[in-house]
Amino acid sequence: MPSAFQFQCHFVLIFLAASKGETRYLEVKDASEDEPFLLLSEDLKRELSAGQIYRRSLRCIDMLSIEGQFTFTADQPQLHCATFFIGEPEELITIDYNFVNINCQGGDFLKVFDGWILKGEKFPSSLDHPLPTSQRYVDFCESGDIQRSIRSSQNVAMIFFRIHQPGNGFTITVKKNTNLFPCNVISQTPSGRFTMVIPHQHRNCSFSIIYPVVIKISDLILGHLNGLFLKKQSAGCAGVGDFIELLGGTGLDPSKMFPLADLCHSFHGSAQMKIGCDNTVLRMVSSGKHINRVTFEYHQLDLQETENRKENSIEEFCFPGI
Repeated sequence: MPSAFQFQCHFVLIFLAASKGETRYLEVKDASEDEPFLLLSEDLKRELSAGQIYRRSLRCIDMLSIEGQFTFTADQPQLHCATFFIGEPEELITIDYNFVNINCQGGDFLKVFDGWILKGEKFPSSLDHPLPTSQRYVDFCESGDIQRSIRSSQNVAMIFFRIHQPGNGFTITVKKNTNLFPCNVISQTPSGRFTMVIPHQHRNCSFSIIYPVVIKISDLILGHLNGLFLKKQSAGCAGVGDFIELLGGTGLDPSKMFPLADLCHSFHGSAQMKIGCDNTVLRMVSSGKHINRVTFEYHQLDLQETENRKENSIEEFCFPGI
C-alpha cells in the first residue's frame, strides 16, 4: 500500500507536469523502483542513526523530505527541472552549494525559491511571507559565491534549474533546523495535530493540507494579553485584527482560495468542519498586539462520505459542511 506521503508527492509531480503541459498522467511505481517515493528501509535508518550522510543522485523532477547530499548531473539537455523540499512543521530547510558546474552565460540557471511555486501559485502567498516575492528567489548565476547557503522561512523550499550541456551539474547538501514558532506549513500527511502560536507578531500564518479533510479546532485564543481575554465585536470578523479563517481550493496559494469560515472569538471546546477540497488551509491573521494560539487536528475525509453528499467528483466540486 502506498503511503500518504507518496500520494502527496504524486499530487505535486502531476501538478508540476501539468503546468508544463507535458502529460495528463503519471504512473506511481513501487517505492523500491521510484526513489522520490522512498520509504526508509531499516538499513537506511541504521546508517542515518550512525551519523552517516545520506547521498543519492537527483532526478530532473524530484522531491526530498530527508537530509543529505544530493547531486544532479545532466545526461542530456535538461530545460525544465525542479526539486521540492519538505520538512516537519517545526523545521526550516537549509540548502548549501557544495559544487556547481553550469554555464550561466549559455542560458543555464540554478535558483532557490523560498517556498513552493506551482502553476504560478506560491506557498506561502505573497500576503503571508515576510519577504517580497523578488527576494524569495536566490539565483546562483547572480549571487555565485556570495550566497552559497540559503535557509527557508518555513518547512518547504525548492530549487529549479536548466542545464544545456551533458556532464554539467551541481551538488547540494540539505540540512534541517528547528523553528521555535512555525508559521507557514505544508503538511506531509493527511492527518495530524498541530498548535500554531503567534507571539506578538504582525504576520499571517497558513497551515496547508493537500487533501480533503475533516478539521476540528479544539482550542482558540485570540487577543490574549497579560492573562486577560479581550472582548471582541459580536457581529462577524469585520474590523477585527486577529482571527482565523478556513479556506479551500484546488491550487496552492491561500490568497486565491475560497473562504469557508471565519472565527474571531476565543473558545475552549470543539468546532468541526468537513472540507472536500484538494487543498485545505487554516490561516491565522494576527495584528501583533496579542499572543494568538490555535490547536487543531485533522484527518482525511472519507471519500464515501463525500460521494453521499454530491454527484460530482471531488476534483470538480469543493463543498463545505459543518
